[in-house]
Amino acid sequence: MSEANAVPGNVVRPSLLRSLKTVAWSFIGIRSRAGFEEDAAKVNPLHVLLAGVISVLVLVVSLIGLATWVVGK
Repeated sequence: MSEANAVPGNVVRPSLLRSLKTVAWSFIGIRSRAGFEEDAAKVNPLHVLLAGVISVLVLVVSLIGLATWVVGK
């Protein structure tokens, strides 16, 4: 297996980076069913929850900053 986080026996360890990628695909909403099922089998639910909370916070802070910048001009 060519993935950097592979362990012996072709088992891929869950990683925070993979979870961030999964959450990013879900924000965009264009993930295929096969890709979703592959990600669901390879991610840690706690990592997905953490990545989701971080992503939502970044999105909200970005939107507030953008609105403040636009209204300030």
